[in-house]
Amino acid sequence: MDLTYTEEEEAFRARLREWLAEVLPKLPPKPAAADWPGRRAYDAAWQRRLYDAGYAGLHWPVDAGGQGATPTQHLIYLEETEKVGAPYVGANFVGLLHAGPTIAAEGTAAQRARWLPPILRGDEIWCQGFSEPDAGSDLAALRTRAVRDGDDYVVSGSKIWTSHAEVADWCELLVRTDSEAPRHRGISWLAMPMDAPGVTVRPLRTLAGSAEFAEVFLDEVRVPAAHRVGAEHDGWRVTMVTLSFERGTAFVGEVVACRRVLGALARTARANGRWDDAVLRRRLGRLHAEFAALWRLTQWNVSEAQSTGGVPGSGGSVFKLRYSHARQELYDAAAEVLGAASLDAEQEWVADRLSALSYTIAAGTSQIQQNIVAERILGLPKGR
Repeated sequence: MDLTYTEEEEAFRARLREWLAEVLPKLPPKPAAADWPGRRAYDAAWQRRLYDAGYAGLHWPVDAGGQGATPTQHLIYLEETEKVGAPYVGANFVGLLHAGPTIAAEGTAAQRARWLPPILRGDEIWCQGFSEPDAGSDLAALRTRAVRDGDDYVVSGSKIWTSHAEVADWCELLVRTDSEAPRHRGISWLAMPMDAPGVTVRPLRTLAGSAEFAEVFLDEVRVPAAHRVGAEHDGWRVTMVTLSFERGTAFVGEVVACRRVLGALARTARANGRWDDAVLRRRLGRLHAEFAALWRLTQWNVSEAQSTGGVPGSGGSVFKLRYSHARQELYDAAAEVLGAASLDAEQEWVADRLSALSYTIAAGTSQIQQNIVAERILGLPKGR
C-alpha cells in the first residue's frame, strides 16, 4: 500500500475541497436529534447532492453505479468531508455501508438494477433486521421463520435493535428457511419492504434519549422469493459478507471524526488549564497514537477490500475490536478534560459518550471479535 499521494489524487482533493466550500454554506440547519422524519429528509437531500456531483458511491464499482474510485481517493473523501463537518451518511448508513455493498457483491443483475440506484440517490432508506431478542451476538440462533409459499416467503418472528426502522423503506432481513438444518445453515438473506402488511415497528429509546432503534414484529409478512439475495439456505455466507462491510470499512469516517474530537479536546485542555496535568497530556498523546494507528489499519482494510473485489477481510474484526474500546477511552478522556461540564446534557460530547458505550456491543460484541481474531487470523482452535 503506497501512502503517498499522486498528482491525480491531490487534484481530486482540490476539486472536492472546492465543491465542499461551495455547497456547505447553502445547507439548511440540521433537524433536531429526535426528529427522525426530518433527519431522514435532511440525510436524503445530502445524498442526492453527492449523487448529482458525482461523489455518491465513490468507491463502489462502476458496474454497481459507483465511481470506481481508488482506495486512496475514498480515504481522501472521508478526510476532507469530516474536516469541514460535512454531513455523514446518517439514516442512509445501512443502505450505503451494509445492504448496498452486499447487493453489489452478491445480488443478481436485476437486484442490483432495482436497489442500488435508489440507495445511491438517497431515494430509499434501509434498516437492518438481524438481531433478535434471543439471538443478538449469537446471530446463528435466530428464530424468525420464512416458509416458502409459491413465489413468496411467509415470514413470522421479531427483530430488535433495528436501526432506523421507523423511517426505512427496506430491511435487510435474516430468516430461517430450514428449521431442521444446523445452526449456521438453513438461513436466507431477504430484502423486505417495510410497508408490507404484517410489519409492525415499535421504536426503542436509548440511554442517550434517542430512538434510532426499534423492535420489528413480523406477522405472516409475504416477501417475494425474487427478493432473496444469494441462494436459499446460503444466507449465513451472505451475512458474513454484510458483516465484513459493517466491521471492515463502515466505521472509517468515524475514525476521522474521533481524531477531530481529540484535537478539540487538546485545545479545550489548553484553554481551561487542564493541559498542565502531565498524566492527562500523556493520556491524550497515547490516544493520538492509537487513532493514528487505527487510521493506518483503516487504509489497509480499504486497500484489501479493493484488491479482493470490494469485500473486506477478517482484518475488519481487528479494527472493530480496538476501535470500539479506543472510542470509549476517548470519551472517558473527554469527561476528564471537561470536568463538571461533562454532565451538561446540552453538551454534544455527553451524548457521544453515552453512544460510545454501545460500540463494544454493536456489529458484534468484543468477545465475538476476539474469537474471530483468534480462530481466523491466529489459527487457534475453536473454543469448547
